[in-house]
Amino acid sequence: MRIGLTGGGASADRIVQQAVEAEADGFTSLWYPSAVLGDPLVAMALAGRATTSIDLGTAVLQTYTCHPVLQANRAASTAATMGRAGLVLGVGPSHLPVIEDAYGLSYEGVGGHTEEYLTVLGALLRGEGVRHRGEHFRVAIPVVSPLPQPVSVMVSALAPRMLRVAGELTDGTILWMANARAVDTHVAPKITAAATAAGRPAPRIVAGLPVAVHDDVDEARATAAKDFANYGVLPNYRRILDIGGAPGPGDAAIVGDETAVTAQIQSLFDAGVTDLWAAPFPVGEDRSASRHRTRALLKELAAA
Repeated sequence: MRIGLTGGGASADRIVQQAVEAEADGFTSLWYPSAVLGDPLVAMALAGRATTSIDLGTAVLQTYTCHPVLQANRAASTAATMGRAGLVLGVGPSHLPVIEDAYGLSYEGVGGHTEEYLTVLGALLRGEGVRHRGEHFRVAIPVVSPLPQPVSVMVSALAPRMLRVAGELTDGTILWMANARAVDTHVAPKITAAATAAGRPAPRIVAGLPVAVHDDVDEARATAAKDFANYGVLPNYRRILDIGGAPGPGDAAIVGDETAVTAQIQSLFDAGVTDLWAAPFPVGEDRSASRHRTRALLKELAAA
């Protein structure tokens, strides 16, 4: 199983140490939220120099706050600093309350914005010039230098149009709060059909979900419901929860003893997931012991 973890840390040194430990334990990837150290790319570049094979991905960087040309340059610089393949640039348009209420930008036409953004970004990261005149971006860069290291581009895609764009223009999608039912009935069929129609390889589907190995399932789901409550009200996540038949984040979380959690993880891969992005969360009074138990199982599954 390709199993990764949430990346992050209070310092660049801790992020490097985490990446080294995760690679040694057999995990295939680390996924960094955009808020890590204010911007995760610098720390990811350092972590990439200290590792040899683990994928380091952003999950995800906002599109609206960074022009696609600048985003391409940042990614290229990070990959070059890493000195090896393994950088996954995950991007996404974020959410209306963030983009409009916090940043004062317009979220209108989010689908068109994202499609044009990926058109420009993808071409530049393939080492191609761009002449694009659209509703959202006008870019004229006829010549670019080839990238010294490849960068994989993925997008946070949950809605039908975004899944089509992900299949047509990127290497896949990075999900959050999509359970096995949502992947099987909605995500995998749509993104795979789009990739096939575009003549692209089978897309990568990274499923991000909270995970806790704990004997008291009710306690674990109640903790997840509290810790991840915000994702139950944001419209994009609310829709994917509904598609998966999950009343809330606590119901989408992967919880139970070792046997139950293993079965739930296997169901994700059976549904079409290529990578699990596990977000371990502690349950009960002994938080350290809870984290250790969850990581121990994930490490065992990753090694298997």
